[in-house]
Amino acid sequence: MEIPKLVTILVPTYNEKDVLNMLYERLLNTINSNSKYNFEILFINDGSKDNTLDIIRNLREKDKRVCYVNLSRNYGKETAMMAGFDYCKGDCVIILDADLQDPPELIPEMLKYWEEGYDDVYAKRRSRKGESFLKKFTSKIYYKTLQSVTNIEIQKDTGDFRLLDRRCIEALKQLRESQRYTKGLFSWIGYKKKEILFDRDPRAAGKTKWNFRKLVGLSIDGLTSFTTAPLRMSAILGIIISLVGFLYMMVIIIKTLIYGIDVPGYSSTMVVILFLGGIQLIFLGIIGEYLGRAFYETKDRPLYFIDCYNEERETNENLNK
Repeated sequence: MEIPKLVTILVPTYNEKDVLNMLYERLLNTINSNSKYNFEILFINDGSKDNTLDIIRNLREKDKRVCYVNLSRNYGKETAMMAGFDYCKGDCVIILDADLQDPPELIPEMLKYWEEGYDDVYAKRRSRKGESFLKKFTSKIYYKTLQSVTNIEIQKDTGDFRLLDRRCIEALKQLRESQRYTKGLFSWIGYKKKEILFDRDPRAAGKTKWNFRKLVGLSIDGLTSFTTAPLRMSAILGIIISLVGFLYMMVIIIKTLIYGIDVPGYSSTMVVILFLGGIQLIFLGIIGEYLGRAFYETKDRPLYFIDCYNEERETNENLNK
């Protein structure tokens, strides 16, 4: 008799007490109607400050398919997903947000394409309910910009909601960089991909954890992780400004030789100084971003520490990743 394949449903959580029971009920309806597979629901508690962990423990008491990893503090969703990759046991992994914006009802369709031989079945948003026009517009501009400066295909309107075959997970586990941009890493590792479309719902409850500052930080991580184009553009712009400055200098010299010495203008001098000073500070900031990334990577610190895995407490020596 053939042993059923194990499917891990990976759910990073941070202060999600209002939605966890609703999420579990919808997952239960989906997985109980699919007896072809065994399922593991793996929650990664990313240092929640509410009773998220207590709710997950209660779920495990009544359903041993529920597992959890409790991180020692809040490391961010990107690192939480990495912890999930390290501890998942499934033949494939389905990444799912806890807020029910990613409908669990799409799981059977993902599994169907996985059985057809696809390694990465990703869900592309056909519509994005509950998001402002500004967020949609800036997201569109960002992905268009990122795609234009990198040599890998960046999936548009696509988040972390996807099914990954085991070999994709093993590939991602080798990428231990601390400044992570997982959406780009999904594209970078390659493998056979399949797109499915869905309408994204608003959050079932609670508030989004992605504020403007975090979104900007994630955008910068994306740009600096997969392209050196900002450095190249800085060099090119620097050359252009130098050439313009040289031509202006030649004009001043010729004008002085023809018309004599002119009284220099204070306003124009200040404008030039402030403009060049601003450009230099921008270039230094761009260089600093790349230098900072190199600084963090050379430290080679573990990505995270685990407080406990299910009910088993282990030493940090065994749980550093």
